[in-house]
Amino acid sequence: MILSPNASFDLALRLRSTEGAPIGETFAFLSGLYFRGKLAYAHAFGRRPDRAASAFVITTDRGLMPTDAFVTRDDLLAFAGVDLALAEERYVAPLERHVASLIAETSDDTRFVLLGSIATGKYADTLTRMLGERLLFPAEFVGRGDMSRGGLLLRQVADGRELTYVPVLGATRHGKRPPKLSPLTRPARS
Repeated sequence: MILSPNASFDLALRLRSTEGAPIGETFAFLSGLYFRGKLAYAHAFGRRPDRAASAFVITTDRGLMPTDAFVTRDDLLAFAGVDLALAEERYVAPLERHVASLIAETSDDTRFVLLGSIATGKYADTLTRMLGERLLFPAEFVGRGDMSRGGLLLRQVADGRELTYVPVLGATRHGKRPPKLSPLTRPARS
């Protein structure tokens, strides 16, 4: 829908322009609740003392991109041409280059939190190999599907509470499904 040359909604029009639209906003549209949760959580709790970008999107062919970096329709088509599951060079090389750059510009005690899936190796293997014990993830993610993780992240942002981070290295990456999140209560309309 967003890539259709006939789409007339604002985001599609911006993606077809030469300027494009922020990758965070674009992926939130494409991925729905899960990415909206990741984006809100990263912006609420991500921090770097040097004020440089602290929230990144892992792309299929450009490594890490700050969530406010602009992409176009052509960029999205290029992303779609690379299969993350194959971990081919077009995916791995730019990711390794950007992670190495982050390592070089941060102190040894800097920790990196992965809000993506650790159930498969498509993100975790490369990042763990490079970051070791410095790569963390929310322990509360184990056993949760994408939608549940997205809902959990949005709840944490609303409550102003960070999740519990544990190293990916040596962690339980698959687990029993936790209880469903309780429904949110919405204030009554007046």
